[in-house]
Amino acid sequence: MSSVPAATILGFPRMGSNRQLKKAVEAFWASKISESELLDRTKQLRKEHWELQASLGLKQVPVGDFSFYDHMLDHAVLFGIVPERYNVTKPGLECYFAMARGLQAPDRGIDVPSLEMVKWFDTNYHYMVPQIAENQTFALDSTKIIDELREALALGLDARPVVVGPVTFLKLSKTASGAGSTLSYLPQILPLYVELIKQLVAEGAKWVQLDEPVLALDIDAETQEAYRTAYAELAKISGAQYLVATYFAGLEDNLELAASLPIQALHLDLVRNPEQLEGALKAVPESVVLSLGVINGRNIWKADLSKGLELINTAAKARPADKLIINSSCSLLHTPHSLDAETELDAELKNWLAFSTEKIAEIVVLSRALHEGVDAVKAELDANAAAIQSRRTSDRVSNPAVKSRVVSLKESDFSRNNEFSVRQAAQHDKYKLPLFPTTTIGSFPQTSDIRRNRARFRKSEITAEQYQEYLETATRECIEWQDNIGIDVLVHGEFERNDMVEFFGENLSGFAFTRNGWVQSYGSRCVKPPVIYGDVSRTRPITVETAKFAQTCSPKPVKGMLTGPVTILQWSFVRDDQPRSETCKQIALAIRDEVVDLETAGTTIIQVDEPAIREGLPLRKSGWDDYLEWSVDSFRLATAGVVDSTQIHTHMCYSEFNTIFPAIQRMDADVITIENAKSDLKLLHAFEHHGYKAEIGPGLYDIHSPRVPSVQEMKERVRKMLNYLSPQLLWINPDCGLKTRGWEEVRSSLTNLVEVARELRKEY
Repeated sequence: MSSVPAATILGFPRMGSNRQLKKAVEAFWASKISESELLDRTKQLRKEHWELQASLGLKQVPVGDFSFYDHMLDHAVLFGIVPERYNVTKPGLECYFAMARGLQAPDRGIDVPSLEMVKWFDTNYHYMVPQIAENQTFALDSTKIIDELREALALGLDARPVVVGPVTFLKLSKTASGAGSTLSYLPQILPLYVELIKQLVAEGAKWVQLDEPVLALDIDAETQEAYRTAYAELAKISGAQYLVATYFAGLEDNLELAASLPIQALHLDLVRNPEQLEGALKAVPESVVLSLGVINGRNIWKADLSKGLELINTAAKARPADKLIINSSCSLLHTPHSLDAETELDAELKNWLAFSTEKIAEIVVLSRALHEGVDAVKAELDANAAAIQSRRTSDRVSNPAVKSRVVSLKESDFSRNNEFSVRQAAQHDKYKLPLFPTTTIGSFPQTSDIRRNRARFRKSEITAEQYQEYLETATRECIEWQDNIGIDVLVHGEFERNDMVEFFGENLSGFAFTRNGWVQSYGSRCVKPPVIYGDVSRTRPITVETAKFAQTCSPKPVKGMLTGPVTILQWSFVRDDQPRSETCKQIALAIRDEVVDLETAGTTIIQVDEPAIREGLPLRKSGWDDYLEWSVDSFRLATAGVVDSTQIHTHMCYSEFNTIFPAIQRMDADVITIENAKSDLKLLHAFEHHGYKAEIGPGLYDIHSPRVPSVQEMKERVRKMLNYLSPQLLWINPDCGLKTRGWEEVRSSLTNLVEVARELRKEY
């Protein structure tokens, strides 16, 4: 066995310390740089990242974790899984980005939508779903990962290629028809994995990392057998050493299966499930190296190194040090690059945090403690212990009044006054909306002019009065435009908001904000999650004055727009010193106060977005009931304080409703809009199967793509929806908010959307 790396990580953030990847890719899309310049910039970025990891003390660096857009999309290209519709594009990056974003080029007769996009397990990262044709011909194109391996080796680094394992890759893919098991393609794709790994070994890879997070989920007999078959075949390759990485959950009932695989190293996520170590030490053969994921790759809190050392010492009593790897729990893709840029955080709070580069330093300290003894890193361990104690005892973390309010909640605080049918009658009588009412999800394009004025205000280059005047002008123009084209329920555009979670966090206690704490959400889209460090409460109204102004701009109803408590929780870096359910109820009470104040001020259609409620599900079904109880209760707590005629909307993304449909019904929203355009209407089967009595707006077009849908295209989608839904319940809307789109495409798309509703009203 080649030397075992003492310290490593499963992957590193792609974007760069200053979002260099985002800027390069978007410049390429805008034709401001050439393909060769894009390739040069990203090659330099990879070099910087690898050299940084090595300088921090990692003994082996991952390669192949870089992507122009998404690693699952990279693997689709790697294995030749390119749907036929993309054959009209140029091979290479044009085809790749067409699969990612869709492509409209009327002068060339090209109009292709993107692949489906869904959440990566229970994270806020999105991946593109490979679509396997019925008679798929697989073909290996290993250029990207081989080139990146060569780049790292040329720098004199010990480089470990990262590949999504064959079973996880197929399980996360879909068939073009939506029917049948993707695992049936294992015999065709497995030879390509064999050839790929042979090439990597020939190029000098001492280890190959195969990511198999599906191995830590609830899996059936077919999947278990697929693991045995795949790894028996991969084990035949001479010179190949495999680190199989499981993460986001514990192996639990799959431990015996994992322990039986003919591999050289097994990675355990000991942050999500530290209890699995004891069983693994007994079940996994002593010849197999254990990779201990003791540093959290999902959160930004400084690790308690003493607890990490306890786990490492437990392992070291059963295994020699050279049979242990100190590692991150998962890829650091989900954490920001470095704390170096955080010059505006106060010293106390900053001392509680660790971003990706700081997490690598923690891994190295723990590795040195294992191999050199704790005295060699005593100063580092003492500093860590002081930081942990500082956070534990700080007065800013706890608010007794907030805790008391949660404890005092009554059962009636979680329910509306009457059932939906009574509320619906009151709402129809009040709003008198037409059949197939039209609306949007909330945000409108955040133009460079909007971002520039926001930045000028924050830098005090314009006064608060000037900035408010600018926002009111933008809001009025947005509302008047919606009114003029015939949208029925309007929105104010959210021009005052930097991000749907960050904006609310900035107006709640217990939140802190970073200057450069960006993480990738999808493609070039980055978000900067707030940090919830203490008890949460609302100290003043947040959106009420904006909503009051917006309503003066039109006689039509203008929705109040709020982010729901579960989404604020899920899309933040959450404190880990109390149950997430407790923090979520605190946020729910803050949003409830805002909902009630909006209603009092005259805004009586209120949307409380919960796009993240599905992604918060525990990956093991054994934890679902508890999560769904407190998450749905939190939404109900936030929305139950209003009268019957006040209409509560919510919006949800990427939700496979069949699995959680009773919980969706229990949310008791009056109108639910769902992201649906990428799903081939599969979500609507849940509504047919279970029945749904409230009103619903399945998205008619994909806002993640710049392409403009035609009237006919959207109308056909509605016709299919009407096979499942009553016309009296159906709303007409896009998939999601329009923040990331340009005004030209938004105007065309929404004009077409309104025309769809007009034509349908003539038919029903």
